[in-house]
Amino acid sequence: MMTKKVLILLLFFLVIAVFVMLKESKEENKIQEDVSLEVSSDTVSIVSLLFELAEKGQTINTPFIIGETNIQKVRELWGAPERKGKNGRAIYEEFLLNDVTVGHQSEIVFDIRSSSTEIQQIHLEDIIAIKGEPDDIRSYKDDQVDQTILIYNVTEDFQMKWILPKPSKENPNPTVHHISVFTEVKEGKEVSLSDLSLEEKVGQMIFAGIKGKVMTNETEKIISTHQVGGIILFKDNLKKANQSVTLLNAIKQENSNNKVPLFLGIDEEGGRISRLPELTKLPTNEEIGFRNDASFSYGIGKLLGKQLSAFGFNLDFAPVLDINSNPENPIIGDRSFGKDAQKVSELGIQTMEGIQSEQVIPVIKHFPGHGDTAVDSHKELPIIQKSLKDLQGLELIPFKKAINQGTEVVMTGHILLPKIDPTYPASLSEKIIKGILRKQLGYEGIIITDDMTMKAIVNTFEIGEAAVSAVKAGNDIVLVAHDYANVIKAKDAILQAVKTGEISEQRIDESVNRILSIKKKYNLSNTQLDGVNIQELNQSINEILGR
Repeated sequence: MMTKKVLILLLFFLVIAVFVMLKESKEENKIQEDVSLEVSSDTVSIVSLLFELAEKGQTINTPFIIGETNIQKVRELWGAPERKGKNGRAIYEEFLLNDVTVGHQSEIVFDIRSSSTEIQQIHLEDIIAIKGEPDDIRSYKDDQVDQTILIYNVTEDFQMKWILPKPSKENPNPTVHHISVFTEVKEGKEVSLSDLSLEEKVGQMIFAGIKGKVMTNETEKIISTHQVGGIILFKDNLKKANQSVTLLNAIKQENSNNKVPLFLGIDEEGGRISRLPELTKLPTNEEIGFRNDASFSYGIGKLLGKQLSAFGFNLDFAPVLDINSNPENPIIGDRSFGKDAQKVSELGIQTMEGIQSEQVIPVIKHFPGHGDTAVDSHKELPIIQKSLKDLQGLELIPFKKAINQGTEVVMTGHILLPKIDPTYPASLSEKIIKGILRKQLGYEGIIITDDMTMKAIVNTFEIGEAAVSAVKAGNDIVLVAHDYANVIKAKDAILQAVKTGEISEQRIDESVNRILSIKKKYNLSNTQLDGVNIQELNQSINEILGR
């Protein structure tokens, strides 16, 4: 009797178990059906196919391979393009019947953009659901579009970019506008001195300013004809964030046929010396000095490097290592970390290392110290009645410590120190540059002048004469921040001085070796950016400021 009851109970529980399993199976199938409704099998197939093709440097309905196909092959198959445009040295040809735009440089296809019907039916959330979070997200905005760009590094050589309208409350899950399969244009073999002509070597020693917010004929000549080594931009060049990126992209494209990539520099110190547009202002160095927190100073430097890199710059004329010892100083003031040499040293070096951490080259300035001047070197030549011993007791301390910590670029200031050199300001003085900076402090890195068009120089010296004196004194780079004519005069004067024997070519080679070395170390290139995410940068600023 008991056995029969046990069997009945077991059978009952077995029926219940089967019922529960069937119910769970139905629920699971329901969930899978919901997922398949959310991302259809067709969408999964097309997205997967696009990624598979991108891994080979290709895209849908297109037989060409980026980095390999010659543009002539495209025209042979598809005929003449309906539209054609130029972005620097890159040429983009639109083949409207194929829904494709092909970018090429030096006749080689490096960018294929597709806007086929299949692609334009894919939603933002579909991409992420199928392939996960992208490696990078950027934005681009101008008068016509406001876009989000999802970037997937599909291989070491190829990137896949999904370009969509920026999500909004009205349209939180937009459809794709077009995709891009992209490869970096190869810069060619590593450049050495033997690859450069004398004209090209002297060009590397010029850091030039340009006019305008777009590429001009003068700027094209400065880059392509005179082949300068660096370009500095100012507030007048930078109106909006994406306009700034577009200008830098055009500069890089113009330089793409030159043998050596450019230094792209800016004065971005924080506080009142801030050139980048649309960004929340960082604190002044004086405010950082009041806080006196080494980790905070490092964080500010890291943020400066991140900002510059996001825009496309690779060099920052910062930090200031001048000691604010003269309260009447009209040019340094709150740009200094303070009047204490140890504080200026520690905080300045932390900012320098923060900038370096983002693969941006910091430039410490203004050697041998601009903090005790009573006049602005933009307007006239400051005179400081200090001996070498006086400098060693104060002004030189931060520079010496920074050199010991591996600084790579030092800017020389336009300051006359009659007790050391009664004839030449520091930026043109062999006694100060070779005698103090090189020999006494043991500095082996790059030395660059402050802007040679400042009145501290041009009120006394002709620009070409000043450029030659700067090189003879030991500067590796001459900064000519204003006017095309001045850039050409400076370069031509140095070139002529070499040809006449006033400056030896060996002396030129010493400087160019240093320049090529640091450009290689920081992996400078002509790679273009799609845009800059201002919101993300400002969020980073607010986070470090505790807002």
